[in-house]
Amino acid sequence: MKGRVLIIAGSDSGGGAGIQADIKTVTALGGYAETAVSALTAQNTKGVFGVIPVPPEFIAQQMRVVLEDLGADAVKTGMLHSAAVIDTVAAVLAELAPKVPLVIDPVIAAKDGTRLLDIDAVAALKRNLMVGSAVLVPNIPEAEALSGMTIRDVDDMTKAASILLTLGPDAVLLKGGHLDADTVIDVLATADGIEMFEGSWIDSKHTHGTGCTLASAIATGLAQGLDVPTAVQRGRLYVRRAIETAPGFGHGHGPLNHAHPFES
Repeated sequence: MKGRVLIIAGSDSGGGAGIQADIKTVTALGGYAETAVSALTAQNTKGVFGVIPVPPEFIAQQMRVVLEDLGADAVKTGMLHSAAVIDTVAAVLAELAPKVPLVIDPVIAAKDGTRLLDIDAVAALKRNLMVGSAVLVPNIPEAEALSGMTIRDVDDMTKAASILLTLGPDAVLLKGGHLDADTVIDVLATADGIEMFEGSWIDSKHTHGTGCTLASAIATGLAQGLDVPTAVQRGRLYVRRAIETAPGFGHGHGPLNHAHPFES
């Protein structure tokens, strides 16, 4: 089940999130990972200690040489730190991959709270990238920033996902991991309505890169011809098993086990 996935995201020197997690995920699920690096970060399981942005024109060059030669069956975006980067990525995709499904992980802040998206870039994300995308995959803080509403419970999640759907994506998967609830509930909003995905909590601090991993898993599914609900369901199962079998590395929020044997 090959499937070419172009990943446009930042690098994580600790290997748990970002481009590194994306490549591992796509490969584990049988796809082929291609990359355009948007930023370099110095980080580990305890936090982000430095960020060097990649110039927009070089991000565009990376995208162009990949798309013109190798092509892509899906695109996944992660850390796009500025409005200029978002505008550049949107322009290249519109030119060279207008019909390729796009999965957006709207990375706004790292797990330690470090801001990874400029404040003025949120408007660019909503205006130039979300419209026509296949799936938007925000966590609750990201959904609050994009929708303008406070999310306290599952009903609020449903309302926020519906609001985000009106901004242009074909589907919104709002992740409930930040919610104080008895179970983990993710809300999928599409034109067909609302679908809930529920699971039990896993008692683990090794959750670094879960957002990157899930979005890349969904993108891989779309690249392989799965529909959105099936790609979401498989991606959630893959992430769950990666948390359950995490290697336990680091002194903070450790990485997942992306290489676990997986059969959906």
